[in-house]
Amino acid sequence: MIDLYTSPTPNGWKASVTLEELAIPYTTHPIDLASGAQKQPEFLVINPNGRIPAIVDREADDFAVFESGAVMIYLAEKAGRLLPPHPRGRSLVLQWLMFQIGGIGPMMGQANVFSRYWHETYQPAIDRYQNEGRRLFEVLESRLADHEYLAGDYSIADIANWCWVRTHRWSGISVEGLPGLQRWMAAIEERPGAQRGVRVPVDLEALRRGDGEGTKSLVESARTIVQR
Repeated sequence: MIDLYTSPTPNGWKASVTLEELAIPYTTHPIDLASGAQKQPEFLVINPNGRIPAIVDREADDFAVFESGAVMIYLAEKAGRLLPPHPRGRSLVLQWLMFQIGGIGPMMGQANVFSRYWHETYQPAIDRYQNEGRRLFEVLESRLADHEYLAGDYSIADIANWCWVRTHRWSGISVEGLPGLQRWMAAIEERPGAQRGVRVPVDLEALRRGDGEGTKSLVESARTIVQR
């Protein structure tokens, strides 16, 4: 059994979608980022960096894993799926996983901060991160134009990038003119495991589709988190 400590963010979904796709039993422990729960001593024992997601493997002497990419690799190796065992295939998956961790995530994250959460409008920063996000989407397009998935078969590389790219509207980054990327996004969106995983720990999309108060609450919460 895996204990999953998470929140409804792209990095959090990376862990929950992976767990769902691998059909690994887990218990969800929601972390309220706005309240600073991730900075409490009991959580810092699990993740000294005070971020989500993190897991504790109860079947492995309560072994804790933090950092979303490390969590995904650990789970894939535990299940023996979504990460090839041979060096070449494994390297290809890890290259595209690191592409998300080092590029897609940080650029989209900063686009979110400056376009939605920052206390004042600073257009050069918004332009910088949205433009760089679009450039990275075009890199994905160059791969997906003639490949079904990023690294051969469906893998943790696809999960990691999809969990971020699917939120492109929130970041203000267009996917127009990128047919390979759109095809890939739609294919993963249809996977039951992916559908379940992005509703953990709450269905964020349902909240956003509400009366408008849900979106307002999300923005205010994110502003609080940015200042921590």
